[in-house]
Amino acid sequence: MDTSQATGSEEELIEKLKEQDPASYHLAVRTYSPGMLAVARFYLDPSTAEEVVQDCWVTVIDAINKFEGRSGLKTWLHRIVSNRCKNKLRSAKREVSTDFQEQLDPDLADRFNASGRWQTPPKLRFEETAESLLENGALSDCLDKHLSKLPETQRSALMLYEAHQHKSEDVCNILDVKPSNLRVLLHRARQKIFLMVEHFQETGEC
Repeated sequence: MDTSQATGSEEELIEKLKEQDPASYHLAVRTYSPGMLAVARFYLDPSTAEEVVQDCWVTVIDAINKFEGRSGLKTWLHRIVSNRCKNKLRSAKREVSTDFQEQLDPDLADRFNASGRWQTPPKLRFEETAESLLENGALSDCLDKHLSKLPETQRSALMLYEAHQHKSEDVCNILDVKPSNLRVLLHRARQKIFLMVEHFQETGEC
C-alpha cells in the first residue's frame, strides 16, 4: 500500500481543489490525466478508457473533500480510475450474461468442428514476426477496429490476459468470471482476431 504523504506544491493544489478553484482543477486535469488514462487503458479499450477518465474527474470534484492525504494525489486518482474500470468490466459482464452461450459468427462457424477445434485453421504467414505485423500501420488500425467490435467481456479478457500479461486468476477476479468462462471468452476473441489477421495478410484489406 502506498503510504507516501502529499507534500509541497501538491498540498497547495489539493487545498485549491477543495476550494473548487477552476484554474487548479484545470491544472490537475492537465497534470494527472495522462497517468490516469494509462491506468484505464490497462483495463479497457482506448475510447472507453477516455470516457472513464472523464467520468472520474467529475467524481473528483466532490470526492476531493474526502481526501485525507494518506497517499499521494496521483496514487489516489489512479485508485479511483482502477476501481471504476473494474466496476465497468463487472457491469459489462452482467449485461452480456449470454456471452458464453452465443453461437459463433456465420463466417466462423464452418471453420470449427463439433468439438470446437479448428477445422480450417487460420492461414497465417508465421515468417512475419509479431513485431513486423504490428509495425504495419494499416494492420494496427484494423486490429483496433476489430477489437472495438468485440463484446466488452471478450475484448477485456483478451487485453488483460494477452496484452497486459495478467495471470488468469487475476483476470477472473477483475472480470468476476469463472476460469472456464474466461477460457471461452479468450477462445472466441482469439478466433475473430486470428481470422482478421488472416484476411488482412491475404488481401491487404481490413
